[in-house]
Amino acid sequence: MNREQISRIAHTHHPIKSPLNDASVRRLLEHGLSQGDERVLDLGCGSGEWLLRALATRPHLHAEGVDISADALAQAQQAASDRGVADRLVLHHQEAEGFVSVRPFNLVISVGATHAFGGLLPTLAAAREHLAPGGRVLIGEGFWDRAPSQEAIDMLGDLTDLATTVDRVVADGWTPIHGHISTRRELDDYEWACWGSLASWALDNPADPDSSHALTAATTHRTEWLRFYRDTWGFVSLVLGRTPDHP
Repeated sequence: MNREQISRIAHTHHPIKSPLNDASVRRLLEHGLSQGDERVLDLGCGSGEWLLRALATRPHLHAEGVDISADALAQAQQAASDRGVADRLVLHHQEAEGFVSVRPFNLVISVGATHAFGGLLPTLAAAREHLAPGGRVLIGEGFWDRAPSQEAIDMLGDLTDLATTVDRVVADGWTPIHGHISTRRELDDYEWACWGSLASWALDNPADPDSSHALTAATTHRTEWLRFYRDTWGFVSLVLGRTPDHP
């Protein structure tokens, strides 16, 4: 069982692959999509849940998603057909950092996918290349809520605290329009959903050759969360606009 298969099963009951509940997702999209007829791009869209939700509530919206996972894009295409929005969704199977479009977008999304570009600021640089004048970026990134252990840093990367994270964004030429800091409940619900779904699949499929691997992975990830980063890791989602006259 590879990483992609583990992720697909783990997110069975939490299709937004970040610690955000449905109400938070809805509010973030409302702040990023004020007109309802925008063009939206998700860099690292996975199974396309952000785009699907935006399309379902905005009949004049058009969306595009980019991801390296053919399996995730197939899920997105099937879900778009099931929800009746496939005619307004275009999916690209390629590296997000190499994606080129002839038309700009009013909203560029990259939530929980900054690793694909090598970090927060490189992701914003990529988003900037696709953004129409007056457009918005919706980005989600982890931060340290308090001093982390070395084990936590090894697992999740060299993040900064919340204030420094926002300062870096502002210094890069962006103005925060809206922000959401994931609550303890959102953080915990996300972890329990992921590793519980994976464990449940393993227990329900004991004859599958991947069952043992899935159960071990669920146990390992749950233990890492509880012992090494639950009390130090946070997640912030920001809706950003370009700061006028910034170099």
